[in-house]
Amino acid sequence: MVARVPSFTDFLASYAPDLLPGFRGSLPGGLMMRGGMLPGGGPDVGAEPGKNLPHATTIVAATCEHGVVLAGDRRSTAGNMIAKRDVEKVFRSDEFSAMGIAGVASVGIEFVRLFQVELEHYEKLEGRSLSLDGKANRLATMIRGNIGGALQGLAVVPLFAGYEEETGNGRIFSYDVAGGPYEEHRFHAIGSGSVFAKSALKKLYSDDMTVSDTVLACVQALYDAADDDSATGGPDLTRRIFPVVASITDDGFRRLPDTESADYAQQVVESRMRSPDGPLAPLRSAR
Repeated sequence: MVARVPSFTDFLASYAPDLLPGFRGSLPGGLMMRGGMLPGGGPDVGAEPGKNLPHATTIVAATCEHGVVLAGDRRSTAGNMIAKRDVEKVFRSDEFSAMGIAGVASVGIEFVRLFQVELEHYEKLEGRSLSLDGKANRLATMIRGNIGGALQGLAVVPLFAGYEEETGNGRIFSYDVAGGPYEEHRFHAIGSGSVFAKSALKKLYSDDMTVSDTVLACVQALYDAADDDSATGGPDLTRRIFPVVASITDDGFRRLPDTESADYAQQVVESRMRSPDGPLAPLRSAR
């Protein structure tokens, strides 16, 4: 007989499945939304339920010297409208890991809370925390359970990052909507502005950067994403709204205070006043 791994999600699925994010994404009678078929074989032409719900957008992560930095902008959008200007997208998972969310914001927050309880539940029952690989795989299983909701437009795609105590290094994991986990190396970005953020990090990132330099590179990348993607919000100096930034090192998870995040954002804004396209990466001759 195979021993079961303690799982709060499995417990919830047995006793209160209606509290799971994936269950809430299902329709009565198992009806599929746009792109599916109604009972009897007719095509479903109903509206997509997730289309006009608030969506979280751009998240970036980059490894640094003995750790990893995770950062996210603050804007959420509903269609072509700004739904909220100061939404939280980066969350602590446990002492040595964190996650950022892109996709339907309300479902994403449910995933964050469930994942936090999942890790705490395992640690209380086992007397030790899951390995970083174990945490990444557990999150993948939870995302896979929401496949029904994802097919109806209620998709959530997280970016998971953590510090591995055994090696003393930071690691980054991305996912697809079916729960496939992929380890990313050096840096990664998700969300609508990810292509612009990753392009910026390609120029700004170098191995073994300090935490401070990595934070600055991530804030620069978010600024570039906001510059080209309308769904990504840049630093709002008037309203004092700045990116949420967290570092995870051997000292554990640390969310930068708003004042510290504001200092980095102010530094980026001032540099863009002199050079609107951002800092230039030095070119080195191959000779």
